[in-house]
Amino acid sequence: MTDPNRSYPDLHEHLEELKKQGLLLTIDRPIDKDAEMHPLVRWQYVGGIEEHERKAFLFTNVVDGRGRKYKFPVVVGAFAGNRAIYGIGMRAPLDEVQTRWDHAIANPVPPRIVDKAPCQEVVIEGDALKGEGHGLDTLPIPVSTPGFDSAPTLTATNVITKDPDTGIHNHGTYRAALKAPDRLVVRMATRVGGAGGYRHYVKHQQRGDKTMPCAIVLGAPPCVAFVAPMKLPIDLDEVGVAGGVAGGPVNVVRCRTVDLLVPAEAELVIEGLIDTVHLEPEGPFGESHGHVALEEFNMPMRVTAITHRKNAIIASYISQVTPSESSAIKRVSYEPMFLTHLSKTLGIRGVKRVTLHERMTALRRIAIVTMAKGTPRTEIWRALQGAASFKADCGKICIAVDEDIDPDNSDALLWAIAFRMNPSTDLQVLNYRSPGHGPDREHEAEREDATLLMDATMKEELPPLSLPKKEYMERARKVWEELGLPKLRPQSPWFGAADGDWLPKWDEDAKRAAQGRYLENGSVSEKLQRTGMKPETRYRPDEEK
Repeated sequence: MTDPNRSYPDLHEHLEELKKQGLLLTIDRPIDKDAEMHPLVRWQYVGGIEEHERKAFLFTNVVDGRGRKYKFPVVVGAFAGNRAIYGIGMRAPLDEVQTRWDHAIANPVPPRIVDKAPCQEVVIEGDALKGEGHGLDTLPIPVSTPGFDSAPTLTATNVITKDPDTGIHNHGTYRAALKAPDRLVVRMATRVGGAGGYRHYVKHQQRGDKTMPCAIVLGAPPCVAFVAPMKLPIDLDEVGVAGGVAGGPVNVVRCRTVDLLVPAEAELVIEGLIDTVHLEPEGPFGESHGHVALEEFNMPMRVTAITHRKNAIIASYISQVTPSESSAIKRVSYEPMFLTHLSKTLGIRGVKRVTLHERMTALRRIAIVTMAKGTPRTEIWRALQGAASFKADCGKICIAVDEDIDPDNSDALLWAIAFRMNPSTDLQVLNYRSPGHGPDREHEAEREDATLLMDATMKEELPPLSLPKKEYMERARKVWEELGLPKLRPQSPWFGAADGDWLPKWDEDAKRAAQGRYLENGSVSEKLQRTGMKPETRYRPDEEK
């Protein structure tokens, strides 16, 4: 770190590391934040580009739909454009991320309060917040879903509130739509298992408070940004967990106009008071469940100050239909969390991996549990039930598969369901489930959903997948490339393996056939001719007497 008093990178240092590793694209040409910015980044999620090829985008020449220029650059995808970017932000290999989180949650490090902070190098208050071209209207906040969204909306947020009874701060990633230079509307989740910030809002209402202090942070250091969408236990101070991730205290500073602590190295902070009496229509907005959230009444916030670094960079998440940056943030942390819960907390034998389906389903709806070969059926059903009940809004459909099934390949998943699952014995429906995060917000509290559990594991040994062995596919790939044919993007499974119901004798026969020596096999089989049998009678050399 450039600052010896902290053990974590800020956003500027994080972007430098992304640049070094070829994961940051800098766009210097004018880009319209209202109509072009998010659609441009969206193409790397819907344009057939592999996950590892995705990048963070830094826009240095930002304009709006009317041609106005902004002094601040905007970065999209800087926290989790792909999983490698997330790992760099965590300063940990991906296979060590869960260990880092487990340690941080068990061993939080209290923050360090400082008097001076980069996030307060520039302070805007009072009349400077009012009128077009001032306050929030100076910020290049993108329109996330052009054609549907009604306003530029803050997405890459750490929305900070404080429990009025305990003083414990909460960080949540909530959207906030710009309404006026000194007013925005915040949407905090009210569903079951929902936002800590909403719980604080209710407490303020119960106390008779007309307002609730709030600070919206844009561009927090990655270790702090990552705690906001984590859904950590209620009343666990997220900044302490961020310190546990960083291995040292996070610097925080008191806001100028509200009694809250914010990350000292944040890029920009919007301070204000949320109205606990009145609500204001907000939306439509393209939500992370993949549908446009229609207008609903949410929490107006009057801005009392905007503070920022002199060289601030505005951060924005690309969300909406998954995969997206926001789903990648959750997936990297949620999947190991599920695995730890099943294998360690519940002590289920044979769980090898938990995969939360990402494309289109927003991680929450479908969970795939990979089980080791030979796992007892009782353990498979325990794993499915454990995955379905771990988080209130996750695991509507839980599927158990074998290790030969790539859970990220929906075709392979459907193949396992089609050939390895008997609907009369391998399927269970559990009633009384909350519908969770979805597009039908109006009736969410009035209806119940259900959970579907499927055991799509092999119940007996089956023959290998009928694809050429790896050595032959690799040999053919070299020829493909020599011929200059289109670039290959192998999709699992792309080769077969000699496992399952397969004998060494058949391996030897196949090797001879691949060497052009099939006549030798025919000579052997001729001696095994028999009479008085029905065609398609099974023959197994290992059962010969």
